[in-house]
Parts: sequence; C-alpha cells; structure tokens
Amino acid sequence: MVSDPSLRPEISDSDVDRWRADTPAVQKLVHFNNAGAGLMPTPVLAAMKDYLDLEAEIGGYEAADAKADAIAGFYAEHAGLVNAAPENLAFLSSATHAFDTALSAIPFEPGDVILTTRNDYISNQIAFMSLRKRLGVEVVRAPDSPEGGVDVPAMVALMRERRPRVVSVTHVPTNSGLVQPVAEIGLYARELELLYLVDACQSVGQLPVDVEELGCDFLTATSRKFLRGPRGAGFLYASNRVLSGEIEPLFIDMRGADWTSPDEYAPSATAKRFEQWEMPYALVVGAAESVRYARAVGIERIAQRAGQLATMLRDRLREIDGTRVLDKGPALAAIVTFTIDGWEAQPFKSALQAKGINSSLSSRSSAQYDFADKNVEWALRLSPHYYNTEAEVDRVTTEIAALAKA
Repeated sequence: MVSDPSLRPEISDSDVDRWRADTPAVQKLVHFNNAGAGLMPTPVLAAMKDYLDLEAEIGGYEAADAKADAIAGFYAEHAGLVNAAPENLAFLSSATHAFDTALSAIPFEPGDVILTTRNDYISNQIAFMSLRKRLGVEVVRAPDSPEGGVDVPAMVALMRERRPRVVSVTHVPTNSGLVQPVAEIGLYARELELLYLVDACQSVGQLPVDVEELGCDFLTATSRKFLRGPRGAGFLYASNRVLSGEIEPLFIDMRGADWTSPDEYAPSATAKRFEQWEMPYALVVGAAESVRYARAVGIERIAQRAGQLATMLRDRLREIDGTRVLDKGPALAAIVTFTIDGWEAQPFKSALQAKGINSSLSSRSSAQYDFADKNVEWALRLSPHYYNTEAEVDRVTTEIAALAKA
C-alpha cells in the first residue's frame, strides 16, 4: 500500500523537467500508454546500446564475461525493488513467460483447484483453462464485492472450503485501474499454507510492491510498462519456501540445473532454476538500468504523482458529456478506462493518435467478466506516469471533449 501522503517527499517542477529531459519523445507526443509500454529514459537506452556495441566489438560470450557485474545488477536491483534477496529473482522474457513458468512448476493433478478472481489478465485465464483442458484441474473464481474488486471474505471462505492447489490474483488488472487487496489475501494464503501467485505486471513500477508484505510464493512482472524498461524482459520472484521444496519448471535446462550423473540432475538452489541458458543480455542490463532509474526517482514519489494525474484525468473525463469512466474499486491505480458515445473502438483511438496522443484499447475478449458486468464491449485505456504533466491531462481531455461533440 502507498504510505501516508504527508510522509511522501515533494515533487518539484524541476524534478518533472529533469524526468522529461530524459524522455525526448514527450516533446512531440503525449504518451498515456504506460500500461502498455512506458517510454524508456535515455540511460536505459544507452545501457543497451553500449552493451550491443560491446558484443559487436569483442563477441557475445566475451561481452557477457566483461559485463558480469552489470548483468548481476539485474538481480540486485530487482531484489531491492520488491524487498527480496537476489537469489530469489529470475530473468524471464515477459510477465506472461514468468507466470506460465511458475504455473508449470506446480505439480497439478486432476481435480486440483486453481482459485482466482474475475478481474485478471487474459493470458492468465487462458493458461488456467488450458490446464483444465489438459490436466483436469478446476478453475474457481471468487466473486466481486459491490464496491468493486474481489470479495476477500468470500475468497477466504473458498480457500478454506476448497483448499486450492494455488491462489492466483492480479494486483492491477490490465483492463481497469482497480487495485486488488493482494496483501490481505496473502495473509490468509500464508495462514492456510497455500501457494500464492501474484501477477504484478501493472503494479511494479507505479506502486510500492513488497513480497514480504504480500506473502506471495511467486510474483511476476514485466520491464516494459511502468518500469520503463525494454520489451522482451520480465522477472519472476520465487520465495524461499518454493526454492527449498521440489518445485521446478516443467522444462528445466542447463542454466537451471546441473547434470549430476547419466540419469540424474539437481536443480539450482536459487531462482535461476526458472531461467534458461540463452539470455538477451542487452535487455538484462537495460532492465536493470530501468529499475535503477525508478528507484532513484522513488517508488513512493512515482505512486504519488501517477495517482494524482490519474485522479485528475478521471475527474475531467466525468465532466465530458457522453463519456463513462469505468474504473471501480476502493483503491485505484494510474490506469483510467472509459467509453464514449457515438464512437467505435479503433476509430476513436486512431483519432486521438492523429492528435499525437498515445492510448490503448481493451475489449470484452480481454475482460470477459469485468466488461460483461459493466455492460461494455470496449474501453479506451489511458495510463499517465510520473513524467507526464497536468498540461497534458488538459490537452487530452480537451481533445476528447471535441471528439465527443463531433
């Protein structure tokens, strides 16, 4: 959770100017698509370019040896970001890759229960249904509360009654600004000794995330979104409970295990058991630099500013006739979703893009339960970040108001 606002450090105009100076694209466009892919700051881009230049100059294996400290920085920086030890972190190519790798490590049997929620990421739900088809597991979705978000008492009752093989919750769903009470759920998962998997793809980089506070066994996230890192990079946190047991990915390779005799292997004692030997090291060092940059800005400051801009954006959108803000829940993040009368999805997004405003679309096919409950087929998603400005909120809402009248 975000701490008391009175304890947060102030954010000055010079701070915002410095962050924007590191983000040259803001001079020509308004980027409100950080929930899709944040704009990389110049130090992140420079770190990757330097690494690629070195590979070209001396060779790929040799560059990895020469940059061993920078590569190790990936684990140290991400550990500091989520309050873990470096040994508990693994590099994966995306949040979905990390999530699926974690799922593959759980020894499901026919009849096992996966307990999840109605607000989730499409790929997670498809993975659950695939496991149901292939292995005969049961997928149970806890109901929502009237105010929005999962009904925690109902979910806890299902934990006690069904004893699920794994409890899985997405911290911030991709299709709305809802913040799920993952720490509260984690208290009960830990009490009942249930495996707990948290998808933090949309929260890492915009909200404080502490794996000890969450009580999770696995946590997955990507680099490209609010961390402002490269595409093709993500990470997996695995708890000591996971690493001390017999949980290992379905397909483990020579990065994750030692071949100890002709017919035996031993998995790594660290989260590297979830990695594979071939890795895009330019992305590894770029992802490390993105976390280093975010931690220098301060995650509390990021949460404060992004949240303020999102609240301002929602308030302005509600003033525009024909728009309907869809975000619902006791806590909301910097993802703003809405619909607008008289427009189809792609033409509306294209009209904004023609004005130099980046956004994203969510459709019912990505949020079958949530959008059915809201009775919408699509929503436009706007996701400001700490380097955006109040003036950009004004510009975006002015353009939307004009389109609403068109």
